[in-house]
Amino acid sequence: MKATGIVVEYNPFHNGHAYHALQSKEITGADIVIAVMSGNFLQRGEPAFVDKWTRTKMALSNGVDIVFELPYAFATANAPIFAKGAIQLLDASQCSSFCFGSEDGEIEPLERSLHLIQQAGTLYDQAVKEATKRGLSYPKALNEAYKAAAHSSNTQGTLADLSKPNNILGFHYMQSALDIQSTMTATTIPRIVAQYHDDVIMGNRIASATGIRKSFFESDNLSTVTDYIPQTTRQGLLDWQATQQTFGNWQSFYPQLRFTILREGPERLRAIADITEGIENLLYRAATNHGTFDGFMREVKSKRYTWTRIQRMLTHIFTGFTYAMRRDISDPSYLRLLGMTQTGRLYLNEHKKKLKLPIVSRAAAFSNPSLAVDIHTANMYALGIGNGTDDSRIGVDYNRHPIIV
Repeated sequence: MKATGIVVEYNPFHNGHAYHALQSKEITGADIVIAVMSGNFLQRGEPAFVDKWTRTKMALSNGVDIVFELPYAFATANAPIFAKGAIQLLDASQCSSFCFGSEDGEIEPLERSLHLIQQAGTLYDQAVKEATKRGLSYPKALNEAYKAAAHSSNTQGTLADLSKPNNILGFHYMQSALDIQSTMTATTIPRIVAQYHDDVIMGNRIASATGIRKSFFESDNLSTVTDYIPQTTRQGLLDWQATQQTFGNWQSFYPQLRFTILREGPERLRAIADITEGIENLLYRAATNHGTFDGFMREVKSKRYTWTRIQRMLTHIFTGFTYAMRRDISDPSYLRLLGMTQTGRLYLNEHKKKLKLPIVSRAAAFSNPSLAVDIHTANMYALGIGNGTDDSRIGVDYNRHPIIV
């Protein structure tokens, strides 16, 4: 059996995600789709709308055959580290290809861009460092260095637009595959109708996950997003709403985050991953001054610190993820199986001796620093969802078995 891999968050799973899974299988000629999915905290530094188990079930009901968890240390990192972890897991899963959505929708411009930056080498890296020293955010520094390299290059053909979020991630997936000398073939499909940050548009069946969440939180009514999600997603969200106190978002998690910031104080905050350049003092002052998340963020955000970068810091504060913990996790060291279809089970049975990393189907049976972080952060997410009063999901992740559809 032949597998193609995709890197996902499914926050939540929508019609565009179903299209991606179907097209990935079709254009690569694969028998199954393997998804590497972020857990309960995401790459933009946010708590997931619903937990990883609920999102896994949505995926398995809509074209995905196997879901492996992207460990917290990679799922909440910047684009290069996020991509590195995801691609290593897909490669370890014996995927013959990987497929991502992009604004360009063609692989050739991304290949040319990758070749261009390889040729630029240390000059490109130096340009990034100089741009960050001038106060540019890391994404803007990367894009400025890339534009400079493109301007001085004689590369023939169109280059990728690396100011676009999906193109950026796709580029890093390809770079990571090259770095580990993976034999996987890179493929892409165009992102259709809705772009990453777009609001929902009435009459369309495709909307971004960002737009879906925004529409729901503005109305507090799932009927406003029903047209953009499969029936199985709608049912999963209804079940969640019936049993949980809230959907994941910083507004509802903020009281516990604020308590943590004020309790720890600037000195202890310095040990938290991604806290740099004295920003711990600003975070402490903002938490002192503001009782709402939006007020807090308005005080902290600046040209140097993007919304996403700050949210990643806050995620690590909320979960207690430190620089020391990060140093213990350099590469993915296991495949955490969240769920599979019967076809996915056949694939794993067929390939189990070829997989490059051990499969973890029950956390209690496997000891590992990265997995310990995943279990801990799952508990912290459960605490946030329960507003600190409902502990019914705390500890569940430790003995949870994979979902089988």
